[in-house]
Amino acid sequence: MKLTNRDFLFAVLCLLIAMITIQSGASIAKQLFPHVGPEGTTAYRLGFSALILCLIFKPWRCIPANKTPILIYGLCLGGMNITFYYAIERIPLGIGVALEFTGPLAVALFASKRKRDYVWVLFALLGILLLLPDMSSAQGLDPIGVLLALIAGACWAGYILFGKKTGNQGSGGATVALGMSVAAIAVVPLGVASQGVALLNWELIPLGIMIGVLSSALPYSLEMVALRNMPAQGFSIMMSLEPAIAALAGLMILGELLSIWQWLAIFMVIIASVGSSLSSSKAH
Repeated sequence: MKLTNRDFLFAVLCLLIAMITIQSGASIAKQLFPHVGPEGTTAYRLGFSALILCLIFKPWRCIPANKTPILIYGLCLGGMNITFYYAIERIPLGIGVALEFTGPLAVALFASKRKRDYVWVLFALLGILLLLPDMSSAQGLDPIGVLLALIAGACWAGYILFGKKTGNQGSGGATVALGMSVAAIAVVPLGVASQGVALLNWELIPLGIMIGVLSSALPYSLEMVALRNMPAQGFSIMMSLEPAIAALAGLMILGELLSIWQWLAIFMVIIASVGSSLSSSKAH
């Protein structure tokens, strides 16, 4: 199917809305950690997201014959969620997203076929490096948090690659619902085993539903639409806006302040995103 400029611009709009909602949801989720921990928060997110998406899209009507891509997609989705929440329990939100973005960057690098695309990858990579504080200082990052964020990045790479495969098999919404269901089946029992009856707190459940909508149900549906309307490489580099949006959400919702170097890094990843968007648009 030949993609038009309108298709591409619609995909970009979907991605921007997805990134804003997902980072707002992550900021709210971090505030739940003292009450139900990362495991319980992930259970809320995936459980409510799967329920909402299944009610809307009724994915059992269009289960693909080849179930392996959807299973891997769902497991990557679940792994990305739980490891990312474990990471931002230990390190700031914006930094966690910057480290996690090594996954999409790897997808972009290995998929590149034109030299100019490496320029935008380099800009994004330099920006991400500037976002990282000096780990040898007293304010250095927790190394376990760094490792967990990198593992989340590897899961994110798998999410992009297998999301593209599953998205081409049928309805985007139904695909996300199936993948979210797989993720929920894999991860929710961990949250229940870890937090137990604490998850039944009626003061926390509305926040859990909000996190499910903002962090998963809405943005992953929008991302699947975007994946169907732009190349995986363009999707990956466009997502370089994610650390900037995360840092801004952390500032506005969590009060996590940024240094001048981190603001410079944000401008660098924005330049990379704009450049890659223009490059991908011309390619269509």
